[in-house]
Amino acid sequence: MLAHIVAIQSRYQFVTPLLLLTVMLWLIGLLLFLAGEADPVAIALWALVIACTIFVYTYSYQFLIPSSLKNKHPYRTYAWRILLVLLILVLPVFLLALLITNNPDAAAGISSLNAAVQLFLIVPISWIVFMRTMKGRKELFILKKELDQTHASFDFLRSQINPHFLFNALNTIYGTAIQEKAERTSEGIEKLGDMMRFMLQENMQEKIALSREVDYLNNYISLQKLRTDPNPIIRIDALIEQPVQPVQIAPMLLIPFVENAFKHGISFLEASHIRISLELRDRTLYFDVYNSRHIRVENDPEKNRSGIGLTNVKQRLQLLYPKKHELVIRETAKDFFVHLTIQLT
Repeated sequence: MLAHIVAIQSRYQFVTPLLLLTVMLWLIGLLLFLAGEADPVAIALWALVIACTIFVYTYSYQFLIPSSLKNKHPYRTYAWRILLVLLILVLPVFLLALLITNNPDAAAGISSLNAAVQLFLIVPISWIVFMRTMKGRKELFILKKELDQTHASFDFLRSQINPHFLFNALNTIYGTAIQEKAERTSEGIEKLGDMMRFMLQENMQEKIALSREVDYLNNYISLQKLRTDPNPIIRIDALIEQPVQPVQIAPMLLIPFVENAFKHGISFLEASHIRISLELRDRTLYFDVYNSRHIRVENDPEKNRSGIGLTNVKQRLQLLYPKKHELVIRETAKDFFVHLTIQLT
């Protein structure tokens, strides 16, 4: 029956896997009571009270509560309706208990106990469970709607950026720079084109090859070096090994640390340094970023730009690599150090 639950639900929507499982357990328990020749009162309690519990909960959850919510006072309507159902059940439960126990007093006690259990326990539990489920579904619907809107806005934004036009324009400028022998300009345009291609294409994937993430890092660092190399007081050392093993990583996971280093670690007026290293050993990534720290001047346009942010990266690491990463961040007034290890697949 569980294997054919989809077919069963297509005909009887109220039949759920939980209901089937509960009924099976009830039947197994009843068979064990009968096989063990248990006391008739115990058999009657299990057979009738548990059966009524399953019925009242299912009937309330699937039918009574949803229909009662359409009224002005839903809980009051539900209470009156379920009370009527319980009154109707009193006589059948009494007669069945009498049939099993052959004892009028025991049958009356079982019938009264059943009514009390359903009224004071199962009825409020059914209401609470249903309302909490509805609240969860409502929250999930709102989140899904917001997510759909976010995706729609992002898709619209991506549609406004015509990659073919963008790359054609960059290629044109790149060709012009080559003709004019502007080597540094042409190199910068080439790196920027590669980075934009990565952002528009591979950045949307759940996982990418580590080699592509490394290429993006190298392009970013090379592009930054174009503006810092002429300054002798700025030193940038990057030892980034191209991975040999075919491992994958979540895109844009490493760049925020490098971006943060260039944002806060570079000053054209004071001695500055950035050291970046990346190594892959036995599918474990070792990534270090060490940079100087400088206070931005008030009129610096980069002062209030936070980029992706390290907080966001920490959350992504917790979500994507739980118990498979270690992130150590140390900072002083003049230095900032990041050590990250990730077990990749």
